[in-house]
Amino acid sequence: MAQASKPDEPQETDQHGLPMILPQDGELQEGWLARVMRILFGWKAAATRADLELVLTAEQPESGFSPAEAAMLKNILGLRECRIASIMVPRADIVAVHQEITLGELIMVFAGAGHSRLVVYNDTLDDPAGMVHIRDLVAFMAARAAIDPNSTVVKGGPATDLDFAKINLSMPLAAANIVRELLYAPPSMPALDLLAKMQATRIHLALIIDEYGGSDGLVSIEDLVELIVGDIADEHDEDEKAMVTRQNDGSFVAIGRASLDDVRAAIGDEFDVGGAAQEVDTLGGYLVMRAGHVPVRGELVPGPGTFEAEVLDADPRRVKRVKIYRRKDGRPGTPHEPPAVRPVAARPTPAREEPPRTNPNGQPPP
Repeated sequence: MAQASKPDEPQETDQHGLPMILPQDGELQEGWLARVMRILFGWKAAATRADLELVLTAEQPESGFSPAEAAMLKNILGLRECRIASIMVPRADIVAVHQEITLGELIMVFAGAGHSRLVVYNDTLDDPAGMVHIRDLVAFMAARAAIDPNSTVVKGGPATDLDFAKINLSMPLAAANIVRELLYAPPSMPALDLLAKMQATRIHLALIIDEYGGSDGLVSIEDLVELIVGDIADEHDEDEKAMVTRQNDGSFVAIGRASLDDVRAAIGDEFDVGGAAQEVDTLGGYLVMRAGHVPVRGELVPGPGTFEAEVLDADPRRVKRVKIYRRKDGRPGTPHEPPAVRPVAARPTPAREEPPRTNPNGQPPP
């Protein structure tokens, strides 16, 4: 028997009298962002990412966002394309400690580093053991220094007298058992994925590992948050010195970590490294590539065009500080120029003494 058809139900309409297409059972509801955009701007649920980027680039009164809101939303949209290799602290700048470091020495490292977390390694940085948090160190010392063994001073309880003489500062870090787990990530990992991983694991420090398993850099959750909200400076952060500083004589003093873009912005468009910008990002990297080795202090390295760089400070691993100026002769330098060799005066060759002649019987000839 055929089933009787139901009478047509009145279809809902919008404020313009047009029929509304309602989602059927099992269909996904439109996302919250799409609903907000539809309510605010009258957009359809099919509003795309490009549409939002277009709104954020419009004039602020037209977009409805304040400059701060628009900047943060742009930064969020850019997280998808950002890789942690572009924000990580390079290996040479990582502050790390050996697992056998004493607690007294660890306190001094924390005092000088200005960080709340430090990487802990076994033999080298390529053999990491975890990380140590300054809060765990303070809690361990407070528990050892507490006169009352039942005190809850470490857990925020009532204050108790502390006897710091009871703390054995010569104890190795490994024996204190306060080393925590550390995250590991490849340089190609998207910044947004690492942020989500840090939130899920509650581990806020990641060591960046290269394809060979060696340590390549370091990223903290603060580095990732700064991608969205901008630089975050706390009470202990010191004002950073300018990467490139103009001198009274017209030369420039630059930090080796300064990006090539910053150097060019400070000196001018004439400081154009050309295709080298595809290979290296920093001034120090460019000078190493230009010289063919890590330049030493006092070495002159020809730069782009008529510029020349004098290495003011360096170590066997990197260039720290350089002075950039124009060559006096106004001619472009040639990379890998061999140093001038002063001719050495020829020394007279001493006469060779011949052994005395003898006859077959071993007697000197007559």
